[in-house]
Amino acid sequence: MVGASHPVPVAPASPVVPSPRRPTGNGGSVWERTRWWYECALGWPTVPGDPVRLRTGVRFDVLDVPAGAGYATLEHLDRTERQDRMDRPVCAPPAGRAGGGSPAPGFPVAVQGGRMLLLVAAGAAEELPGLLEWLEWGSLALGLTALGAGGTVDAPLAPPGRAGLPPRPPERDGLHGAAVWLRPPEPGCEVESSLPALSVPGRTGTALDLARLVHTLATQCHRFRLTASGPPRARPVARVG
Repeated sequence: MVGASHPVPVAPASPVVPSPRRPTGNGGSVWERTRWWYECALGWPTVPGDPVRLRTGVRFDVLDVPAGAGYATLEHLDRTERQDRMDRPVCAPPAGRAGGGSPAPGFPVAVQGGRMLLLVAAGAAEELPGLLEWLEWGSLALGLTALGAGGTVDAPLAPPGRAGLPPRPPERDGLHGAAVWLRPPEPGCEVESSLPALSVPGRTGTALDLARLVHTLATQCHRFRLTASGPPRARPVARVG
């Protein structure tokens, strides 16, 4: 019939393919969950591939020292902080980064294969050589190194419960080559506010002064090097979980 309308055939719609999704903290392999925890929960950049490696020089730099010297440094800083709290008047505010006193050394720390990795403010690696010279430690071999822009470090496995991970097997500790957290970072907290950094006049905060940390590390590294030939001091295995 003239003028009659005829239906126009319509091609079937193509099935919608969902975009790939990153594994959440409750699915995927251990390394996928670990990568998710660092990238999504903490916002730290990682390097493609397994095992997961973290990029330094973006959110933080790393000071790498012998574990014995690192433990001695943390013990000294904790002891000094406890003494400072006892001596501080009740009405006195906590000491800031630029002032006197002893701010709590609550920055993230990991251990791996007889070494300790201390997270410090981004840019600290560039400051380390000049800081050691200024502190009159520059002429000695201390075993104290730093990783900054362009560097990477092994990512410690996310602490159990933080990314749906089961308890770590007993052999997975800092003495067997796998990096583990001695003092893990806290998701939801800006890591920068806790990292040791150089004092800036007029700047307040609770982070440890980088010069104080480096001086203590250098002292303990020197002592560790001088006593390295003696019997090793027993240390607790650093393992979370």
